[in-house]
Amino acid sequence: MGLKTASGDEAAAVAAAIARFEAETGTAPAEAPTAVSPWQRAALIEGVGAKEIVQETEGGDKWLS
Repeated sequence: MGLKTASGDEAAAVAAAIARFEAETGTAPAEAPTAVSPWQRAALIEGVGAKEIVQETEGGDKWLS
């Protein structure tokens, strides 16, 4: 008994059927969390920056946060 190979059209139909099956039965992508942490929320409300100058001394030295 000899094996018969699929034609180009048959192979394309099989590939399309597999792609459609995966699209219909696959899991939905997870959504990225949009919640802001309480610490970040407080910083945004207060307007605090990562490298903000907190205080300048009399000698000209700067204290960074």
